Amino acid sequence: MLTFATLITSLFFIMNPIGDVPTFISLLARFSEKKQRLIILRESIIGIAVLILFAMWGEKILHYMNISTTAVTITGGIILFIIAIHMIFPVKQPEDEKSKIPFIVPLAIPLIADPGLISTLVVYSHQITSKLELLAALFIAWAVSTCIYLSAAFIKRALGNRGVNALEKIGGIVLTMIAIQTLIDGVEKIALK
Repeated sequence: MLTFATLITSLFFIMNPIGDVPTFISLLARFSEKKQRLIILRESIIGIAVLILFAMWGEKILHYMNISTTAVTITGGIILFIIAIHMIFPVKQPEDEKSKIPFIVPLAIPLIADPGLISTLVVYSHQITSKLELLAALFIAWAVSTCIYLSAAFIKRALGNRGVNALEKIGGIVLTMIAIQTLIDGVEKIALK
């Protein structure tokens, strides 16, 4: 039986905000700190809205669309892998492309509203009798994660450009491992059927 504290802790660690900070730094590095905070808050709100949607009605949504949680997991792994490869081996982008503000993808989805987290929420919604308890735990884990994301600008300032570049590469490698693990989890689900 999951306790409320265990629920918060597990959701927080699945969200993995500390591991996501390098991605946030690299994707938002070209914007001012004020702009970064606004983007992070907007993407966090979109992310929590998606997570609440799946916590409440995830199984029904997936069933209606005839999509398994395995498909969600594998798709998320593929998207994360593509993002990670671009972080490790950045492609020179035209100036107008660089100035584009990230919107929904990849910050809100699949980083904040991670496919693994979506799958977990669908599973937890069966194990917990009170949806209110699940939503409260989700909100607390999300609020702490958002505070960590908002500290990305401070981390960038502390590390400087070289530090951020190094962190981006490290973040890309970590994200690649997360992506591969997400894909493995999806394949294992298929193998166990």
